[in-house]
Amino acid sequence: MVSNKFVLLVSCAMLFALSGCSRQQSDWQKARETNTPEAYEQFLKKYPSGEFTAQAQARDKELIEERDWQKARDADTLEAYQAFLKQYPEGKWTEEARIRVENFTLAQTPTGAAPGGTAGAPTGAAAPASAAPTPAAPTPAPAAPAAPPAQAAGAASQSKAGSYGVQLGAFKSGAAAANRRWAHLQKEYPKLLAGLSSTVAPKKTATGMLYRLQAFGVSEKRARAICKDLKAHSQACVVVRPARA
Repeated sequence: MVSNKFVLLVSCAMLFALSGCSRQQSDWQKARETNTPEAYEQFLKKYPSGEFTAQAQARDKELIEERDWQKARDADTLEAYQAFLKQYPEGKWTEEARIRVENFTLAQTPTGAAPGGTAGAPTGAAAPASAAPTPAAPTPAPAAPAAPPAQAAGAASQSKAGSYGVQLGAFKSGAAAANRRWAHLQKEYPKLLAGLSSTVAPKKTATGMLYRLQAFGVSEKRARAICKDLKAHSQACVVVRPARA
């Protein structure tokens, strides 16, 4: 009699456990189908230490990071990306956020910057107003007449050869970061960047070295079209004029 009661109790316990497992599996399936942070958080409240708890925690974390990354992208400001990095120093979008923070340096670069980092005034343009009050500059002036013909010819031949380019990033973390960015952009925009040849141009600044990702081999018209297209996709881009001879 006692033995029968024991068997019955064990059977009931097993049935209860099985029904519990079945309910947990059903709830887990619903959470996966909904696939939102709220769904996974509800599941975790109900099953804080269940069979699928670890998976639910991992997916919840991923989705929250995705949501915060989308917010940072929508804001598209230096402060938004910096805040994201502070919250996710090691995450799926950390490297991309760092790149975008560094690319905000491009805002300080003149639109017509030359590859050597000189101001982007067109070849043969007048000196900037800040450098104007120097009537005592007749000494270098005589040397100028001899140079213009060669410079003009060089610029013309370079333009025909398609020596305009684009600057796609400015990185403080090193040339490797610039090269990784180039590889990423080539995968994202293979047709747009076809025919361009990349280079990393280092430049010393007041805050340290800056490594500028530049790509050359197109006409001015195409360089401007490339930048227009990339900016439409929230990618940094500045037209770079041909190097002056």
